[in-house]
Amino acid sequence: MPTPQTPTSLAQLQKLRTPIRNVNTEHRGTLTTLERFSLAITQHIGSMGFFFIIFVWTLGWLGWNTLAPTDVRFAPYPAFVLWLIISNMIQILLLPLLMVGQNLQGRHAEARAKADYEVNTKAEREIEAILVHLERQEKLIMDILERVKTTT
Repeated sequence: MPTPQTPTSLAQLQKLRTPIRNVNTEHRGTLTTLERFSLAITQHIGSMGFFFIIFVWTLGWLGWNTLAPTDVRFAPYPAFVLWLIISNMIQILLLPLLMVGQNLQGRHAEARAKADYEVNTKAEREIEAILVHLERQEKLIMDILERVKTTT
């Protein structure tokens, strides 16, 4: 026997139906310009491409200023300390942006999970309605078979 929440007909199921939301569009629509900037930084800085760019740049900087002839070095011996300071400043400035971007991505993931739950709940209701319908059909078919057996 169906529970009170289980729709017993297609009409009841359609009354319970709510439109499917596009969580990605909703999320993008709520972002401020600074949040979009933070997400762009998070997505680009958090990539292997950016890592390789920084890695190659650092090797090039240190290699040139260590191995090149003395008269063409643009930052001789103590200047690698300058590069370390610059790289630390980059890290200090990027860390808060990355954290903000990760928080925004976390909120988006939570919204997607909630939307998935809503879709799964709708699917469950529809499956229950189909099962109720199939049980009724089976009962009708069994009744027809019983009548056919008794008349023959």
